[in-house]
Amino acid sequence: METEYDFSKGKRGAIDPISSNQTRITLNLDNDIIDWFRQQIHLTGGGNYQTLINEALRQHIQQHNESLEETFRRVLREELNL
Repeated sequence: METEYDFSKGKRGAIDPISSNQTRITLNLDNDIIDWFRQQIHLTGGGNYQTLINEALRQHIQQHNESLEETFRRVLREELNL
């Protein structure tokens, strides 16, 4: 370790910049929900649990915006592995 550090060129703010189509928010989730998503990332060998939560929310929204016919077709494709 150095005895002195020069922070004169340091910058405040987020470590990871966010993309222009994202908004940084604070969201309180139950511990078991966070643990489940982190476990899924661990089981798949890595990734970002926040991205996985975002994908789950997007899938939920998409499924609730589907017509009955679209839902039926999607379920058939999933079940028949088409």
